[in-house]
Amino acid sequence: MIVDTHTRIWQGPTQLGLNAVDHLARPVNLAGDQIRMLPRADGATHLISSEPADYCFVLGFKSMHLGAEIPNRWIADYCAEHSERMVGFAGIDPADPDAIDKIPLIAREPTLKGIVVSPAAADIHPCDTQAMEVYETAARHRLPIVFDIGPNVSSAVKLQYARPGFLDEVARSVPELRMVITQLGYPWLDEALAILQNHKHIFADIGALLRRPWIAYDALRRAWEMEVMDKLLFGSDFPFMSATDAIEALFNVNQLVIDSGLPKIPRPALEQLVERDAISLLQIDIPRAKILANLPRHRRMGRIH
Repeated sequence: MIVDTHTRIWQGPTQLGLNAVDHLARPVNLAGDQIRMLPRADGATHLISSEPADYCFVLGFKSMHLGAEIPNRWIADYCAEHSERMVGFAGIDPADPDAIDKIPLIAREPTLKGIVVSPAAADIHPCDTQAMEVYETAARHRLPIVFDIGPNVSSAVKLQYARPGFLDEVARSVPELRMVITQLGYPWLDEALAILQNHKHIFADIGALLRRPWIAYDALRRAWEMEVMDKLLFGSDFPFMSATDAIEALFNVNQLVIDSGLPKIPRPALEQLVERDAISLLQIDIPRAKILANLPRHRRMGRIH
C-alpha cells in the first residue's frame, strides 16, 4: 500500500493568508532551472496527481495570525466525494479560543481523521497551555496531529515556534497522541531525528524534501544512520510535486553520490518508506474492506521503480 501523507488543496492561494501569493510565486532555482512556485491546487488536479497512491492525506490549514484558512468543510466534502482514497485532516489554529470546542465536531466528521496545527504560522508556542489542551483533546478523540513545520508561506511565520524539539514535552505530556512532523523537521533535522528516536508514537513525513535532491539525500542518510527510517512516512508535497514524481525522486536519491565514495541509502529501505502503512501506524479508522479493495493499485509501483 502507498499512502501519501502530505498533500494540500485550496480554492485559491489567498486562503494561505498574508503575503502567501507573492511568496509562493517568487522565482526559485531547483535543479538548475528557474521556475515559479504558484501551482494549481484544485481538487481535479490533486486527484490526477495523486496516482499511484492508494490513500492521500489532504491537509487543512488555519492561522488567525496570517489570516489564512482552507475551509475544513470544503476538505471534508472533497474527501467524501473520493472517500475510497482521500483522508482529510482538519486545520486547527491552537491560538483560536474555540479550537478545543471544534475538535469533537471534527471527530464526528466521517472523512476527517486527524488535525493539522502550525504553531509557527499561528504565532503560538507549541507548549502553550491552550495548545497543550488542544493536543490532549485530540488524543481523547483518537485524532492524530500533523505538526506543520512552517508552512513557509509568509515572512510573518514565527520560525522559532517550528522547532521539532518542542514536541519532546508534548510527547511526554500526552504519550498516547500520535504525531507527524512535516518535512522531517527541516531545517532542524537533528532535533527531529532525536525526537523520532525517543518517542514511539512520533513519525515524520518527507514532504518538500524530495524537490531538493541534496537535502533529501542528506536527511535520509542521517535517518538511516540514526536507525529511524522506520519512522519516516512518504509524502509528495502536492501541489508542488505529484506522487509519481516524488516516488521517482526518492528512488533516484542515490544518483547524487554515484562514484563519489559517499554511502548510499539501501534500496530496500527506500522501498519500505514508500510502502509504509501510515494508516495503521497513526491508528486511523478506515474499514478493512476498503483497504483490501485498494490493494491492487499497489501493482502500479512496477512502472515507477
